[in-house]
Amino acid sequence: MLVDGEAARLKGEADEPGWEVDPDDEWGVAVVATVGRQLRLRREAVGMRATEFATAVGYGEDLVYKIEGGKRIPRPEYLDKADEVLGAGGLLSAMKADVERVSYPKKVREITELETKAIELGVYVGLSLHGLLQTPAHARALLDVWQPTYSPEDAERRVAARMARKAIFERSPAPALSFVQEEATLRRPVGGTMVWRQQLEHLLEVAELRNVTFQVMPTNSDAHPGLSGRIEVLKFPDGTALGRSDGAYNGRPISDPKQLRILELRYGTIRAQALTPRESLAFIEQLLGET
Repeated sequence: MLVDGEAARLKGEADEPGWEVDPDDEWGVAVVATVGRQLRLRREAVGMRATEFATAVGYGEDLVYKIEGGKRIPRPEYLDKADEVLGAGGLLSAMKADVERVSYPKKVREITELETKAIELGVYVGLSLHGLLQTPAHARALLDVWQPTYSPEDAERRVAARMARKAIFERSPAPALSFVQEEATLRRPVGGTMVWRQQLEHLLEVAELRNVTFQVMPTNSDAHPGLSGRIEVLKFPDGTALGRSDGAYNGRPISDPKQLRILELRYGTIRAQALTPRESLAFIEQLLGET
């Protein structure tokens, strides 16, 4: 029996921003609506009222209605508990994969899908480490200082989404990945000394992968095309490509061959001015020795 007001405050009854459905995310809205409908149909099929179901799974009745109405994204543990209570034999738990993807911000999903298809990726970043290179602790430290502030749950959701992108390193055949980072992004102790050191160690591991080229742009280098902002170029198996630069074409993604050639020229110039991959590894090792 629930006491001390617990009946009025079952898990998940509060409105948590991280689990709201983005109304502009058409695919996400459709998935959450379908999942909610399946949960409701399954509950009704076993003759269980929403109140009884809420008590059985340990969540608030209000949240149950929101999830079944496609207004909220259910947690993975919610689906597991619902599967157990409703005797679904794993059918409800099987929806966790799609629900997990919906929980990631739409923009992150779009980036991940492009990276998943790419056979080549070239990136220059000057202000922070590229998301594919970040450790969870480093990513969390960056999100902790974001303004306006993320809720703890929303921050963790974004960290998980960023880490999910790292699947690109496990693909076979492996894509060719090239990164150029400004020296300042490696020297900044984001998250404190321990997190910083772990991040540098992780960079060494990534940089030593056979399909990865990692270079450092020294702070004392001359002017280069990357000073106008981030540059990213992705190439796909069908011969098409997509590029983006903060300092060109209003920062919009471009696929026009002439514009892409300009971005590739700029990126090539940046790589030529950066430390070689071997020198870059030595530089990271030197930083580790200084920490």
